[in-house]
Amino acid sequence: MNKELEFNKKRWHNMTLAQQLGNVGSDFERALKWKQKGKHELFASAANRTIEQLDMTVSDSGLHGSRRREIARLREETKKALFSKKINTYLTSGLVNYFLRMALLARQSTR
Repeated sequence: MNKELEFNKKRWHNMTLAQQLGNVGSDFERALKWKQKGKHELFASAANRTIEQLDMTVSDSGLHGSRRREIARLREETKKALFSKKINTYLTSGLVNYFLRMALLARQSTR
């Protein structure tokens, strides 16, 4: 495994789940913005980062049972929202709200 990726995984797994998902949400929204603007290369980069981050979250040894299944389901819904031909505003707005709540929770817990 790449040393940089290993370092990023360690840093990632030291974050709380809310911090991880807040960061995922940032890249998710960025990917949606680039998709809407037709900037395919920028979209692909942000979308791939989003999925990589969700993969790191799913692989976190601190997640068990229903929590891990929830994150795996979130990953699938996020992929569906990002890679479908048309933007499903119902799905994307739900995901944006979910990620935003996680970001707010992460921010609240650091105060």
